[in-house]
Amino acid sequence: MEKFTTLTGAAAPLPMINVDTDAIIPKQFLKTIKRTGLGIHLFNDLRFDETGGERPEFVLNKGPYREARILIAFDNFGCGSSREHAPWALVDFGIRCVIAPGFADIFYNNCFKNGLLPVALPKNVVVRLMGIAERGANATFSIDLEAQEVSDPDGDVVSFEIDPFRKHCLLNGLDDIGLTMRKAESIDDFEKSQRAGQPWLYAATGG
Repeated sequence: MEKFTTLTGAAAPLPMINVDTDAIIPKQFLKTIKRTGLGIHLFNDLRFDETGGERPEFVLNKGPYREARILIAFDNFGCGSSREHAPWALVDFGIRCVIAPGFADIFYNNCFKNGLLPVALPKNVVVRLMGIAERGANATFSIDLEAQEVSDPDGDVVSFEIDPFRKHCLLNGLDDIGLTMRKAESIDDFEKSQRAGQPWLYAATGG
């Protein structure tokens, strides 16, 4: 998993509540188990019409927001099903941080496993940041995970809370597999001990 330390870029304003995971990545694109290649389908039904043409009114089809690194939305972002493809699609598109007043629990948890930083801020703050984001190319935001701060182009800085363990994992690029591999030596030692003491457990596999 790619580390998250600092991030600077355009923020796309998405003034919608209850953005569910089917809106983020529709069900017909869930056949893959790869984390890559889903960015083109991010917000598919909002970005494209029935013929596959772009809907010009949707934010990610507009100028600087095509390269957005940050998404600003309203409350309960990521509700709906538990599909992990939702953070996959956001990250594959290039978005590494979502700012909202609140997130659905499962989506929030999945973000940290996939290098996506969800930042929960008070609604009035989100509304202000969204207004700044609507300036387009003139609005560049910076996220500093170590300092737990969001800086806007007006020079204002907002602090956010994050669980220390999740912060550690993002800073070091550790997903569940990465965390497990940090214990590789202990796992190998246990397996050697078990193989010596209970060899019949490994006989069926030829180990």
